[in-house]
Amino acid sequence: MHATLPLLIHTDFPALKRHAVETLQLNLGYRCNQSCLHCHVNAGPKRTEVMTAETIAAVLDFVAASPGIGTLDLTGGAPELNPEFRRLVVAARARGLRVIDRCNLTILEEPGFGDMAGFLADHRVEIVASLPCYLEENVDRQRGKGVFAASLRGLRQLNALGYGQAGSGLALNLVYNPQGPSLPPPQAALQEAYKNHLGGNYGIVFNELFSLANMPIQRFGSMLISQGQFNAYMHTLRAAHRDDNLAQVMCRSLISVDWQGYLYDCDFNQQLGLALADAGGGRLHITRASSAALDELPIRVADHCYGCTAGQGSSCGGALGHDTAAAPSCGNQGPN
Repeated sequence: MHATLPLLIHTDFPALKRHAVETLQLNLGYRCNQSCLHCHVNAGPKRTEVMTAETIAAVLDFVAASPGIGTLDLTGGAPELNPEFRRLVVAARARGLRVIDRCNLTILEEPGFGDMAGFLADHRVEIVASLPCYLEENVDRQRGKGVFAASLRGLRQLNALGYGQAGSGLALNLVYNPQGPSLPPPQAALQEAYKNHLGGNYGIVFNELFSLANMPIQRFGSMLISQGQFNAYMHTLRAAHRDDNLAQVMCRSLISVDWQGYLYDCDFNQQLGLALADAGGGRLHITRASSAALDELPIRVADHCYGCTAGQGSSCGGALGHDTAAAPSCGNQGPN
């Protein structure tokens, strides 16, 4: 399952320790209505893993006992496909938590989800939506034929509800991933290009663009190995490492929870099976954990961590630092 793990585990990546937990990121399951080439989760329509109501109840108990946690970050697969998604959102918002939905946009057109955009707006859920390019050809090559057009329809639906509109308080952020084994271009300049192209050609508005590096794990990692590009990509990441990104990497203040309730330093470690350990050396489950006990624990690192510190840096919230290199368009990153 973790084909790239042996290639990543022997590392000289700098040692890191955790800070206080501020964000709980939940993987609600690996089922998705898409099968994207860059997916580090290997999600797709045939996956059956799903977080149960019992585990979600344990998550809410953990949050209630952890006053430092202010954000619940919901991911998948398509997190909306979890039958408990709406109940979880309502419960989290009732506790005053900031809730992020990592939405693929096309889910808004799936049967039974026609009112999902309205539900998200009603509960003031922040949307982080994947749109790996502003050019139709590149998006459809990476995510499937027709995905770009469906994504635009989803964005228009969200805009009509106020998402991305100035003063609405409804945050709509987009996510860019390179088309192949290269670093993302500078985030600020690419954001301007996205806004100019999507606004000028389609009338679409959004708040921020998050530029994320592709991780050499799961589906993307397997593609790199099959095409003989894995070592070259790892060299690219390692050569671009910047120590000043270490202070801001997301694993310092985030805990990732898998669909079964086990804890990890980040979503990438989750996909590699690098779990936090309990007192007996087994995987630490959320029912046996406290956020206070996680402070200052060492973070499990491997070579994939260079994906977060290379160049401008990369996290679930986009770039960590600044890169002033010339900004190519999202169409100049090369095919997979």
